[in-house]
Amino acid sequence: MATERTVVLGTTTPLIVVIDDSAEIRSLMSLVLRNDGYKVLEARDGVVGLALVKLHKPDLVVSDVQMPGMNGIELVLALRQDPDLAATPVILLTALQERADMRQGMSAGADDYITKPFTRQELSQAVATQLAKREIHDGRHKRVVTELLLDQKKRLTGLYERRLSRELQQRWPTHGDGSEEDERFDHAIALFADIVGYPGLAEKLSADELSEVVKRFYGSAGDTMYLFGARHMHFVGEGVLALFAQDNDTDSVNHTRRALRAAVGLQDTARAVGRFLGQRYADRELPEFRVTAGLHCGAVTLAKLQDPITGSAAQTLLVGETVGLAIRLQQHAGPLHWCVMASREMVDSLPDGVNTRGDASIDVPGRSKGIEVCEVLGLKTP
Repeated sequence: MATERTVVLGTTTPLIVVIDDSAEIRSLMSLVLRNDGYKVLEARDGVVGLALVKLHKPDLVVSDVQMPGMNGIELVLALRQDPDLAATPVILLTALQERADMRQGMSAGADDYITKPFTRQELSQAVATQLAKREIHDGRHKRVVTELLLDQKKRLTGLYERRLSRELQQRWPTHGDGSEEDERFDHAIALFADIVGYPGLAEKLSADELSEVVKRFYGSAGDTMYLFGARHMHFVGEGVLALFAQDNDTDSVNHTRRALRAAVGLQDTARAVGRFLGQRYADRELPEFRVTAGLHCGAVTLAKLQDPITGSAAQTLLVGETVGLAIRLQQHAGPLHWCVMASREMVDSLPDGVNTRGDASIDVPGRSKGIEVCEVLGLKTP
């Protein structure tokens, strides 16, 4: 018999709603989660589950996808459309052969998925991860986190590439090959996206309210990058940095096209967050919620380094001039009122597939020539 352990995040024991039309699976999940120290409520289908969520406002929902009546994807959509429940994390259960359901569920707004059949450890780990993410944004620390994010963004914008380059040079002082764990891509796409006017939002919203907005962007941006096959992704301040490479298992879709589709998809995310803000805070004069993205192509290293700011344990970071240029393009997109700025070199690699508007040349310190860019409006159907 498993040793019972109590998991208490914040001041109360987390409540989880488990939804599955199989009584056996419901009972199994409930047993595992109760042994892990959580409170659990069960529902036999999406309709009953949604009612439980509205009544009890749980910390997490674990739901099967294929159910009679309201299925798991419809449940996620219903939750995301309800302002009071939209932030509730959802883990979907899907069979191994239901890959399309998994992608559809993540696109609808699910936070994670587990493939059936699953082990106790897989369920416990997935639940603990989602609850930990929720706890990170707990109101006890939101104001401090918001202030640190603003400060971190200012520092990282200028120091990101220089500090990583310095550490790389210390590790490889001459012509060494670097760490065997590092991955190098001769022609990859770096994408950096960030919230425009974040200080303006921070001025108008409380720490709790701002945290909810950032979490919505974090979650949706991560889902978008995942759906379009990002090789790696991590957050920089309240922005997101992603790598798209040729070796990913993405049904042979060109990695440049996938990166551009992700950047355009982030605009849908921005509009959705903007609608949420307009509905939730209709009585306030909030600045427009906008997300701009910069993309560039070239050599990128996925490096295993110590954190350049804190010196803590090793992490995986994106390194190279391509990354720095993508960040710089994003910074220039806002003043031009462009949503997606991409290097002309990258766009020209898909000559018949991109709708663009406008051209510009961006000066880059240390380079004799500027970088030619254009605004990406969307992609043509291949």
